Amino acid sequence: MVFNIGSQHEAINNVAGSQTTHGGQRVSFTDAAAIVSAGELARALRGLGLGESARDVDEIERELKQGTPDREHVASRLTHIAQTVTAIAGAGSAVHRPLVALAGWLGAPGSPVLHALGL
Repeated sequence: MVFNIGSQHEAINNVAGSQTTHGGQRVSFTDAAAIVSAGELARALRGLGLGESARDVDEIERELKQGTPDREHVASRLTHIAQTVTAIAGAGSAVHRPLVALAGWLGAPGSPVLHALGL
């Protein structure tokens, strides 16, 4: 049996046998992981010559480090960045993984970021 999954944006469970889930399944993405992803994204944007977008991500990283980021505000800025980079960088680019990771950390507010990336 072969399964071909184009992309996965939620938790992945490898289970030998049966699995029963009651009450939904949630994935936790820590603020520390979001900070790491923001740093990766800023470096990747600088590598593409997108200094203005990288500075926006630097501001997002500072907000994340303060401990109570405004997720809607972060989502808005990341959506704009995703729209910018989608025009010049493909899904395999260095900016894609940290953008997807940060969108996952945002939860529902991250949906526009994923949409801008074509996911």
